[in-house]
Amino acid sequence: MKGIKIFGVLAIASLLFSANAFAQENNNRDENGKVVRGAYETNKAFDNTFIGIGAGINTVVPSITAPKNWGKIGLAADLNFGKWWTPAIGMRLGYHGLWDVAKANAINGTKTGDKFGFHYIHGDLLWNISNTIGGYKETRFWDFVPYATMGVLDVCKGVNPFKKGASNNFEYAAGAGLINVLRLSNRVNLTIDLMALVGKAAAYTNGAGRLIVFPSATAGLQFNLGKTNFDRHSTITPVVIPVPFTTEQYNALKDKVAALEKENAALKDKIALLEKEVAPLRKLVNGQTYLYENGTFTAVDVKAGAPISIYFDLGSAKISAREKAHLEYFTNNIATADTKVEVNGYADKATGSVKTNQALSEKRAKAVVDLLKKAGMPESNIECKANGGVDIFNTPAYKNRVVTIEIK
Repeated sequence: MKGIKIFGVLAIASLLFSANAFAQENNNRDENGKVVRGAYETNKAFDNTFIGIGAGINTVVPSITAPKNWGKIGLAADLNFGKWWTPAIGMRLGYHGLWDVAKANAINGTKTGDKFGFHYIHGDLLWNISNTIGGYKETRFWDFVPYATMGVLDVCKGVNPFKKGASNNFEYAAGAGLINVLRLSNRVNLTIDLMALVGKAAAYTNGAGRLIVFPSATAGLQFNLGKTNFDRHSTITPVVIPVPFTTEQYNALKDKVAALEKENAALKDKIALLEKEVAPLRKLVNGQTYLYENGTFTAVDVKAGAPISIYFDLGSAKISAREKAHLEYFTNNIATADTKVEVNGYADKATGSVKTNQALSEKRAKAVVDLLKKAGMPESNIECKANGGVDIFNTPAYKNRVVTIEIK
């Protein structure tokens, strides 16, 4: 009975003190007296996290209908780590336990006042009701935080669950609690945590399936880590105060607008004139040659008058980069899909034998024909001849190391 009295007194005291502190909130309102709320910016992973330690008392209620069977008081300890995701919602993971003390016949085979191990690993969903109702306030002295808890409970017949031969009985348990958070500084809070845990605790009682309540009360310190506050999204819209114009300023602007409209009309006329001049050019085909007379464009065919010459090094049939450029200009700008050409290969008569020069002129002519075909000219439009060593240019001799291309 002593345990329930202590637990009840702590619960009622926390409610009265937190209600009184909440009633005194008077600097979390706007000019109209309304509570200032979010939305709030998302915090980083380590922001608004905390670790907590505490100590207090455990007890046990084997039967709700028989309060006289309440257990005696055992030592409780808390260790937890948590995070506030918003000013109102948070989570924590922790350990609660050490031992409890039974009354006569409460545990199978135990004597009056025997201790038993009590160990609870849990996760809690936290609700800061002060921030929910009264709006977020970083400097509030007293926060009222109910929570729901769930985890794994070990009721051990011995005090030490790790002792050899210890009788461990693991089961799921759930419950609810209330944390009173008193702000001591930006980093440190005082906490008073009241919890009632419900489990079957089969090792504790002879009544199979009976639900047993384990109340506890602890006090401790909470250390805030990382950033310790929430920032609201900025919703302030800059206020633009109109400045009245004087008559002189209004007339000056009116004249400026009239001048710009006149200038705009002149530009439109100029654009229309240019469009008229450019219109004939829009119909011209890129790459086609035109004759312009009396404002009219007439398409004409232009053919090269002189042969195209591709020169080679002594004894070589390889086309140099410079001569490739000449050949590309011919295929891109002069030749068309219908152009027919005659390709003539030559060698320098002054060097090499007749047989060697004939073979070299054939290789040179073939190298040029291959590039013409690669550029898209049909093979049927190409006539190829190898003329061997011929003195077509007399002197100097290097001019005879050539392939000529004539349009037929």
